[in-house]
Amino acid sequence: MYKLCFYVPESHLEAVKKAVFEAGGGRIGAYDSCCWQVLGHGQYRPLEGSKPFLGQLGQVQPVSEWKVELVVADELIHDSVKALKRAHPYETPAFEVWRLSDLQF
Repeated sequence: MYKLCFYVPESHLEAVKKAVFEAGGGRIGAYDSCCWQVLGHGQYRPLEGSKPFLGQLGQVQPVSEWKVELVVADELIHDSVKALKRAHPYETPAFEVWRLSDLQF
């Protein structure tokens, strides 16, 4: 099992979540479309050669983004990340993938 975390502007929040869910992310037991999300503030500065969704070359761009976290089964992680990248408006979306331990009690 993996934990997938990504950051997305509100304009594309639901579309990106939907794409990841359709790829199989966010399934826990007999539930699907499971995630946790929180609004935060980030920033970036587009460099020469970039094509920013928001902002201008050479200028720091503050942005409000949603941080979304969800679990993904081993066999679905690659498809889930591909779906995230296809649906995301940024040319280089920020995301993390963490391998989770399976603890049995």
